[in-house]
Amino acid sequence: MKQTTLSLFVKKKRKQYQLTQVELSEKAGVGLRFVRDLEQGKLSLRLDKVNQVLSLFGSEMAPTPANLFEINEL
Repeated sequence: MKQTTLSLFVKKKRKQYQLTQVELSEKAGVGLRFVRDLEQGKLSLRLDKVNQVLSLFGSEMAPTPANLFEINEL
């Protein structure tokens, strides 16, 4: 798996708040395996669970333009 912006963000925030992966999983109400997969950059994750984790850090997933040229073609 490859590190992603999301995985780096979660890992950075977890360390900033001095949480272990176990503590983060318990506080977010997700499994430890999910936290590990998220931090390792797994590409297929449940969005609702991602948002459960992100909500602890005052964040959420939202659509952002990847390439404005492609959006204008729609």
